[in-house]
Amino acid sequence: MNLKAVQAIYNFEMARTRRTIWQSIVSPVLSTSLYFVVFGAAIGSRITEIEGVPYGSFIVPGLIMLTLLTQSTMNASFGIYFPRFTGTIYEILSAPVSPFEIVLGYVGAAATKSIILGLIILATSWLFVPLRIEHPFWMVTFLVLTAATFSLLGFIIGIWADGFEKLQIVPLLIVTPLTFLGGTFYSTSVLPPVWQTISLFNPVVYLISGFRWSFFEISDVSHTVSVGMTLLFLVVCLITVWWMFKTGYKLKK
Repeated sequence: MNLKAVQAIYNFEMARTRRTIWQSIVSPVLSTSLYFVVFGAAIGSRITEIEGVPYGSFIVPGLIMLTLLTQSTMNASFGIYFPRFTGTIYEILSAPVSPFEIVLGYVGAAATKSIILGLIILATSWLFVPLRIEHPFWMVTFLVLTAATFSLLGFIIGIWADGFEKLQIVPLLIVTPLTFLGGTFYSTSVLPPVWQTISLFNPVVYLISGFRWSFFEISDVSHTVSVGMTLLFLVVCLITVWWMFKTGYKLKK
């Protein structure tokens, strides 16, 4: 493996984050803090507990996942789209760098940024609400798997998109609504039986449920099922990326 090439791509993407730290780190943290203030104060005063967990604490895993999913997707999509937009992608493709190394560099950087952001939000949440993490290993596992999976999804979107407008379609019009409907601010157990069944077709439900289980040992679906669904989505994304490079989909003139 050409580790120097992977490191070069990785360092370039991480350097871009440092140059835009207000947009990449500070802005998402401030936005999430506003969710704590608004939902914790407004709704938390009416809903004191959910399954024995204070409402302010209950929404923390969902808010971290909300940020993790959107930022992973957007960071990875822009990271690969910009070289396509400027034409430098052809220099990378003609260099002695394998598709695996290209993906590892871009996706690794996007996932790293999202994980750092998620940990910062987790630390910030302690300023607002009391928290406990019952299963730290599983918490980190869900964090890493989710960041890697949605960074791969963002990589796919970055290759698929023909313009900057398309980069926003999936994160803003699909990922974010699915996250809000996936139990970020509530447990799906409070829904009518029909809607509980429908919610099981939302893949984000499994991510948030498993991540919340690692904190409080409460979940809408089994954490093993959550891990399995996440791994399944990861495999689908890997196969899609492999197909894109194999066929040269939107990577060749």
